[in-house]
Amino acid sequence: MNAQELAPEIGIDAEATLPLPTADMDGDALFRLGMMYSTGQAGCPMDRVSAHMIFNLAAMKGSVEARVYRREMSQEMERDEIADAQRAARRWIDAGVVTLAA
Repeated sequence: MNAQELAPEIGIDAEATLPLPTADMDGDALFRLGMMYSTGQAGCPMDRVSAHMIFNLAAMKGSVEARVYRREMSQEMERDEIADAQRAARRWIDAGVVTLAA
C-alpha cells in the first residue's frame, strides 16, 4: 500500500508529507498532480500506481489528457499494479477526499 492510500486512513497530514488529491481539485489540477507522480517531480516520488490512480480520478472529472496518459501508463504496468491503482482511486472517492460531482 502506498502513501497516497494510507494518508486518509491513518490521519496523516497530507500537506505536510506528499502532494495528494483534494476535494477541490478539478480534472486539470489532478492531471498535473498525476504528471508529477509519473515523472517524480515537485516532491513526488516516481510512482506508477499513484500516477495511474490520480489520472483515473482526473479522467472521471473530465480530463481528456488524463485518459490518454492513463492508457499509455497502463501499457507499461502489470495487471496487479493497475488493479491496485483502481482500488486506490475508489478508496479516495469512498472516503470523500475526492468528489466526482462537478
